[in-house]
Parts: sequence; C-alpha cells; structure tokens
Amino acid sequence: MKQTGSILIVDDNPDILVAVQLLLKQHYQTVLTTDNPFDIEKQLTNQQIDVILLDMNFNHDAISGQEGFYWLKKILAQDPSVVVVLMTAYGDIQLAVDAIKAGAADFVAKPWKNEQLLAAIAAAFSHAKDKQQVGKLTRQTQGLNKALSGQQFEFLGQSDAMQQVFATIEKAAKTDANILITGESGTGKELAAHAIHLASKRCDQAFISLDMGSVSQNLFESELFGHKKGAFTDAKVDKVGRFELAHGGSLFLDELANLPVSQQSTLLAALQNRKITAVGGTKPIDVDIRLICATNDNLPQAVTENRFRQDLLYRINTVEIRLPPLRDRVDDIPLLVQYYLEHFCQKYKRKLTISTDDMQSLCLYTWPGNVRELAHAIERAVILSESELLDIRSVVGIENNPSNKIDNNTEMTKQQTGYKDNSGCDTFNLEIVEQQTVRAALKHHQGNVSQAAKALGLTRGAMYRRLEKYDL
Repeated sequence: MKQTGSILIVDDNPDILVAVQLLLKQHYQTVLTTDNPFDIEKQLTNQQIDVILLDMNFNHDAISGQEGFYWLKKILAQDPSVVVVLMTAYGDIQLAVDAIKAGAADFVAKPWKNEQLLAAIAAAFSHAKDKQQVGKLTRQTQGLNKALSGQQFEFLGQSDAMQQVFATIEKAAKTDANILITGESGTGKELAAHAIHLASKRCDQAFISLDMGSVSQNLFESELFGHKKGAFTDAKVDKVGRFELAHGGSLFLDELANLPVSQQSTLLAALQNRKITAVGGTKPIDVDIRLICATNDNLPQAVTENRFRQDLLYRINTVEIRLPPLRDRVDDIPLLVQYYLEHFCQKYKRKLTISTDDMQSLCLYTWPGNVRELAHAIERAVILSESELLDIRSVVGIENNPSNKIDNNTEMTKQQTGYKDNSGCDTFNLEIVEQQTVRAALKHHQGNVSQAAKALGLTRGAMYRRLEKYDL
C-alpha cells in the first residue's frame, strides 16, 4: 500500500527526474517533478507538499552547491513544515554538514543506491509529520491563548424551568448532534454551551466561541477559517481560524442570526464538507468539531423573511434548547444573587451581605437584561457599596436622591420598571419597560453606548439593535 503524502523532485536532469519518479511512485501516493526550481513556490502554494528532494546545482558545471542552499532557504521561509532532502553528484562531507546546518533533513549523493534513497525519503516523511503536528499545536496554542481569555461563570438554576433545560442538555450532550440554543439576550446561552461541552465526550478538548455579532463582514472568513500572511492588507502573520482551533472539540457560534445571507452559504459548505481553506490559502484543512449555535432571533421567521437560509437552519438545530428569561425563573434569583455576590466579593476583596428586604426587591425587578444584567449589576454594587451591606440602589441604577429610593414595601421605581404603584399603573408591557430601561441607562451614562450596554448586561451588538429598534 502506498504511503499518503506528497513529494516534489527538483532536478534539471530529465533522466534523473524519470528515474526517481519511477522508484518513488511505487511507495508514495503523490510524486511530482519539475526541472525548474522557480516552480517550487507555485507548487507549495497550490498544494500540500510534505517532502522536497532538491538538487544542489542547476547551472552547467556548477559544483559549489550554493544554488541548493539558496532554494533551501526560500523553501523553508515559505513553508517551514516542508522537509528538504538535498542531492548532488559531488558528495563531500563538509557540504553535507553545511546542508544539515542550513535546515536540510538529509543529504543524498549521486549516484544513489535505491535502498539508501528510499530510507532517506521515509525518514523525511516521518520528520514531516512531526513538524506538521508541532506547527499545528503551536498555532492552536497561540490561538487558544487569545480565544480562551476571559472569566467563565457557572450555569446555575433550581427552578422547574431550568431543571428541564438541564435534562435536555444531559441527553443531547452525549451525542455529537448540532445544538441550537435560543432565548433572550443575557439568558446564559454561552454558559449553556459550556455545560454541553463539559458533559460531552469532547470535554477534554477545546471549547472555542465566537460572537458573530462582533465580526465585520470582511473579516468573517478570516475569523472562522484563518488567513495566510499577505492575504489582505492587515494580514501581517498567519492566523489560525476558530474552526481549526476547535478541531476535536466544540465550536460555539453566538448571535448566529447576525451572519449575512451572502456568507451563510460559506458556513454551510464548511459544515457539510468538514473542510476549510484559510483566506489566501489553497490547501483544504480537515476539521472535526461539535457545533453549538445560539441566537435571540426567531430563525424560522428569519427564514420566511429570507434573512436566514433554511438549509443552514436544518443543519444547525438537530436539537434546540430554549433558555427561559429570568422573569420566568424568579425562584433562581436569590441563588444567582448570592452566587455573584460571593464571586465579586472575592474578586474585589470585599465582605458584603444583602438584606432580606433588598433581596425581595431584586426578585420583583423584571431584569430585561436577564442573568447578564444581574451579574453586572451585582458587580457594580460590590464596587460602589460603602458599607458592609450591599447597596441595591447601584444594582438597579437608581440615583442617590430621596425621590428615587426603593421603599420598604419593595416597590420598583417608574424609572427602572415602567410602572407605578397600584393606584397609577402605567404599563406592564415588556417592550416599553425595556425601552425605558435602555433610555435611562443611556441618560445615566451620558450617551456612552459601551458603558450603557455594560450596565445593562448587553453586548454592544445587542445594544445597537435595541437602539435601532426603539429609534433611540
């Protein structure tokens, strides 16, 4: 059986090219030849080359071997994973030593013995596999250091609604089925994706996430599939994409509905073929991932409105898990408040407690930003509280003046919830509540969208969508 892999033979003597090709094609899957060393760059660009058998002299009567050293340097600069074996009719020891020092894997003298040449090429292929594996691990490690930065909270809940979610996760995680997580912004979709990964057979491999709402259209393919140096103006170095980083593990694509229809076909092709090609590259890369997607959009409606491809929807939602909003799991609020209070007290080296009345007030709040808003609110309160008691005025963003305080009956303020007391109800409409909350956050932060989004527990993309929705 022929060994997989490809070898390129470079020699200006056609008889040698034919002889070596006839010998090697009995043992290797792909054997390419060229009599012009200037073809090497094109060959390396167009396909995967594992080993190059390179003549050291191309000019008539040349015996110094300097041409071989020149092309060796060019090859390794273009693709360090290629293994080069040099050959020449003038085989002195010093030339061989210099060749090895320059980066060659081995040195073969002409005329060669077939057994000797085959042994050198076999060793070169083994070396090539090792170099490729090390290179891949290095790229993955560099990419992982960036992709895995940031803190990760626990996925918590004790309500009936969350127990149903946990049961579905337990069943689905055991398979490699693609999973679609739906729910409002801030409900914990990334935490759910982490929980799925940790409960899967891929738990020892990487979990890589990408917020599709934060990726510009012109960088979409670069983020997912990587790029080669020089592929575009700012591509100063090779970059490994999220698909390759997640190889063997799980890839989480958040805010998937933000992906333009024009680019959805590219993602679909990668999922169907399980292969990707870096921007500016030509060599397909095999990928093995478990795909988890999330959205707060109604994808079936998006399909009807021609905003989302139906075939892509079928591909990504073998199993759908819907996360309930925090207002529908009020039983979990005390658990979440205590968890985040302990977490941020430890982070900021504070010792704070929360009163029973204030906990009840937080349970009455509608939390339009869901768990993310609650987490950011507790963090802010831990930082701003001046005593050993958590100051919930900073939790719900109420200014420090008597007219805006939460009274002992734990009634929410009109500014935060959009309704008054029982004698003068304005509205319980969630959209109006959300609009007023977003407007209040913008006013509080003097129009700074980033700070307002952080205060509400929203991403910038989610914040901008609400600004557009409410014409703010």
